[in-house]
Amino acid sequence: MTARELDAAGIHEPGLRAAYTHCRDLNARHGKTYFLATRLLPVDRRTAVHALYGFARWADDIVDDLDSTATATERAAALTALEAQLESGLRDGRATEPVIRALADTASRYSIDHRHFADFLASMRSDLTVTGYTSLEDLGRYMHGSAAVIGLQMLPVLGTVTRHEEAAGPAAALGVAFQLTNFLRDVGEDLDRGRLYLPADLIAAHGVDRARLEWSRRTGARDPRITDALRAFAAHTRTVYRQALPGLGMLDPVARPCIRTAFVLYSGILDAIEAEDYTVLHRRAVVPRRRRAVVALDGLARALVARAPARHRHRQKTVTARRPAPLARTAITGIAAPVRGEAA
Repeated sequence: MTARELDAAGIHEPGLRAAYTHCRDLNARHGKTYFLATRLLPVDRRTAVHALYGFARWADDIVDDLDSTATATERAAALTALEAQLESGLRDGRATEPVIRALADTASRYSIDHRHFADFLASMRSDLTVTGYTSLEDLGRYMHGSAAVIGLQMLPVLGTVTRHEEAAGPAAALGVAFQLTNFLRDVGEDLDRGRLYLPADLIAAHGVDRARLEWSRRTGARDPRITDALRAFAAHTRTVYRQALPGLGMLDPVARPCIRTAFVLYSGILDAIEAEDYTVLHRRAVVPRRRRAVVALDGLARALVARAPARHRHRQKTVTARRPAPLARTAITGIAAPVRGEAA
């Protein structure tokens, strides 16, 4: 966390500054696409986004870290401990764990509904026991907590030009679209974890089941039926992106470049998957670095344009504050003198 970001957000207490810095480091290290987009937010709002990301990342690592030797029972105990720390931190703001301390402060500053965090942890806990989903509806119930609430947590930070209730639906849809994209990109890695997020009925419609996906992952062999199933899942994901798109215009103008950049980069992952002919069972698709740079530069240009009115208002306020007191001519001498009540 840069001192400039912390100062702009009004975060001055040393321990709290360290907590936010820890969250920023997590975002920079693990959420490269998300971190890049966050840099386009107004400087005073970045700290909150890092806190939200840091919490989500911490919980996700408890459940999904492939390098961990923790058993399912140990992971469940770690989630229970996290829930207890979260409840305490949200209740009184006191927490020794940096991520919880930053999250509790952000939730207080932006009046974020605490239920969103509870719903998120409930979905994370289900990952310890649930290994597959029968339908898109079944998956959708899980994704309310794992993805939709992320968009809802972000909304108060981003700000809107419409009623919060009107923007909530598209914000939730965008969180879902991002996670559906991750599910498709990471389908091979998730199989390694013993988990599958592609709904059974969707892939069965193309003659595919879990065993066939595992065979392809294990052997590296291709099957056109698998390609068709993955293409269908990508088509569903693009539909959710379309549902989320109107929400971009509902955001505070200075926040739109950030979310638009994330929108373009994440949907670009779908383009990369398509360009590689849906070989996600064998390698992870990535947006080319040059494409990322172009999108980032476009986002930066949009951000600068969006912030220009605010900077102009700030300059005008500064000039007005520094301008010498208006002068009035005395009726007798015609000499300029300070207006009554203002310093000479």
